[in-house]
Amino acid sequence: MKISARNQITGVVMSLAPGAVNATIKVDIGGGNVITSNITQEAVADLGLAVGDQVTVLIKASDVLIGK
Repeated sequence: MKISARNQITGVVMSLAPGAVNATIKVDIGGGNVITSNITQEAVADLGLAVGDQVTVLIKASDVLIGK
């Protein structure tokens, strides 16, 4: 499968916190850095995600939000 997102970071799922519709996923990308993402519960099930799984985080520059 080819993907257009240029920013691809591999890591390990640290935690899955299910909510009513979405789940919050924390991915350890090494060096003490963690990426947190919200995805649908359906996506968690489709991907069969579990703590300890190696995953690839895809980041499209147009979809990044920054706060301070």
